[in-house]
Amino acid sequence: MEEIKKRAVAADEKIKTRDELAKICARLHNEGKLVGFTSGVFDILHAGHVEYLEKAKALCDVLIVGINSDVSVKRYKGKNRPFVPENLREKVLAGLTSVDFVFVFGERRNQQNILALRPDFYIKAGDYSPDQLTSKEIVESVGGKVVLIPIETKISTTDIIERIVDSEGGGPERVVEKEGAVHFVKRSLKAAPAVFLDRDGTINDEMEYLHDPKKFKLLPNALEGLKKLQDMGYRLVIVTNQGGIGLGYYTEEDFYRVNREMFRQLAPTGIKIDKIYFCPHSASENCNCRKPNIGLIERAVADLNIDLANSFFIGDKTIDLETGRRAGIRKILVRTGHAGADAIYAVEPDYVADDLLDAANWILQQERR
Repeated sequence: MEEIKKRAVAADEKIKTRDELAKICARLHNEGKLVGFTSGVFDILHAGHVEYLEKAKALCDVLIVGINSDVSVKRYKGKNRPFVPENLREKVLAGLTSVDFVFVFGERRNQQNILALRPDFYIKAGDYSPDQLTSKEIVESVGGKVVLIPIETKISTTDIIERIVDSEGGGPERVVEKEGAVHFVKRSLKAAPAVFLDRDGTINDEMEYLHDPKKFKLLPNALEGLKKLQDMGYRLVIVTNQGGIGLGYYTEEDFYRVNREMFRQLAPTGIKIDKIYFCPHSASENCNCRKPNIGLIERAVADLNIDLANSFFIGDKTIDLETGRRAGIRKILVRTGHAGADAIYAVEPDYVADDLLDAANWILQQERR
């Protein structure tokens, strides 16, 4: 019994604040010790976590693990997460021999952690690639190195949750009947914020009633901006008015053909658009899906389990900004396309960006704050 108490005390002593660990790390560096740092939610600890942390510890003398706070997890995984509170997640990790120190942090990104701890190694799981890590430059600026550890045990917390839910008969799959056809719709259990994007003038050259795939041309920095947003964990959702269909200028199939050309040009960089929502109606039809109405955004939230509160809308017209305002999300105007010259709605953007890459960089700055 006495030995058990000693182990419990030892585990509790591993739990620190970031400020405490900053002082400890300064001392460790002076002693010539190698400090490793990694972070995560660790909501349901599984074999993949244990394996990964053991490999991380093998790289350094002291391994520090940052745990995302309950509030920050809810911001990007949904209101029902985490299942295990932060104080209990701390205790579980502190009980592992591979972990030397644990702390909780409230930001989504690791900039403040890296600047405080100045680790020799910033360690992430191998399902990332170096260009996906938004903290890489910061790590190198403090003299550290990014290390990616390959994943061997293929399992995730989301997999475990889905299995539990499915076994209890409450899976996210549902049957939907629409226009005479019956199909299955599977809603993601993992909530995530989205970047809603206008298409023409924001992603590609503005062209009135675009329906010829040969005339589709990506704007400068569109690929880089979309890739950065995707790597940051945002769902990419296009919301576009296509009134030319309702007016008879082109068909839905013409619209799909243009989209297929867009996908072809995005494919080499691994960019995946989660979904495209479009309104085929003319302005006179008074529908609820034509921007600035938010019918399409509401559908996207239901279909994709989107964390709307932490989402953004990017477009080149004031009609896009008004759509974002009505949806209650932050709005970015890009200086491409119409660059807000339509001036239909008197709504101020949260940021005016040169292009999609500039918009992505601004969003990253907001996260780091």
